[in-house]
Amino acid sequence: MDFDLPDEHRMIRDTVREFAEAEIEPIAWDIEEEHRFPAKVFAELADLDMMGVPVSEEYGGLGGDQLMYALVAEELGRVSGSIGLSYAAHVSLASKPIELFGTDEQKERWLRPLAEGEYLGAWALTEPDSGSDASDMDTTAEKEGDEYVLNGTKQFITNASVAGSVLVKAVTDPDAGYGGISTFIVDPDADDGFEVTTEWDKMGLNASPTCEIRFDDCRVPEDRLLGEEGDGWEQTKKTLDGGRISIAALSTGLAQGAYDAAKGYAVEREQFGQPISEFDAIRNKLVSMHRKTERARLLTHKAATRYDNGESVTKESALAKLDASEAAREVAEDAVQTLGGYGYTTDFAPQRFFRDAKLMEIGEGTSEIQHLVIGRELGL
Repeated sequence: MDFDLPDEHRMIRDTVREFAEAEIEPIAWDIEEEHRFPAKVFAELADLDMMGVPVSEEYGGLGGDQLMYALVAEELGRVSGSIGLSYAAHVSLASKPIELFGTDEQKERWLRPLAEGEYLGAWALTEPDSGSDASDMDTTAEKEGDEYVLNGTKQFITNASVAGSVLVKAVTDPDAGYGGISTFIVDPDADDGFEVTTEWDKMGLNASPTCEIRFDDCRVPEDRLLGEEGDGWEQTKKTLDGGRISIAALSTGLAQGAYDAAKGYAVEREQFGQPISEFDAIRNKLVSMHRKTERARLLTHKAATRYDNGESVTKESALAKLDASEAAREVAEDAVQTLGGYGYTTDFAPQRFFRDAKLMEIGEGTSEIQHLVIGRELGL
């Protein structure tokens, strides 16, 4: 594995870093406090050709790879977990499955506007009564003529209230278990029977909408079936292999942002006649924070590189996601501690990173599920 980034990857990373520092960091707290989705930021990311980084140029993407995409997600997470989360859900969950499993017609109709940033996408798997056991779903899709009729409720769906398309998992054969789950493309604006019923107030990440959505006899044409009937669960597993890399990258960004804030404070803050960074207790804490962040980044880049090489990454992506998400929470908590009383105030960023980081251990498979996945891959 080459630890030096290719020139093109460094250029993309630096471009996004400059944009994030200039355009996102100044508003990061305001959009969070106001629970305001920053549509303008995503329009500007589209202008930079960043909304479809790992999507082929043929369908409006940048034609980059998973590593390049991970670098973008990290840089966004370094300044705003909310923007990073909505971005990752749009790319990994809402866009890539169409590229991987869709027909040419579906890619032209549904993937191109996502990759070009015309609108954001969403992905609907979780339900009120099925979280970690995502296969135990109640949402159904019954075939009637040349349409499917969807009924059910999905929970904790990122971007649902701002999405131009939603990929929905539904049961088409109740007797087939995992093989009875299928994926459908739903148009929230055009398809009757689609409704956003709740937009949640959360512990953090409040500039990224998290929604409950309901399907009440929602009719979609049969050409909105992604792949074949019964392909939904295998598609989900492949999607999450890539999605967990993006959450690992986002987590690494959160850790880096928290570390940067703590280090910047520690070298400026003086107590007992010297910067607090010169005291062993603080220096050792900062070194530990840096170590955890670097370790998370290495695991993320390893998983992304293997993904780009066409290798199986089920274990690597789960390991990266598990380690990076825990690192993000631990580093953010240490950042709050480093700032002391100031760290507990909303005038300083560490408390925001701390609240945002917790979701990384829950979304796209809890830490407990990652242990399960890794254990199985190890033959345990």
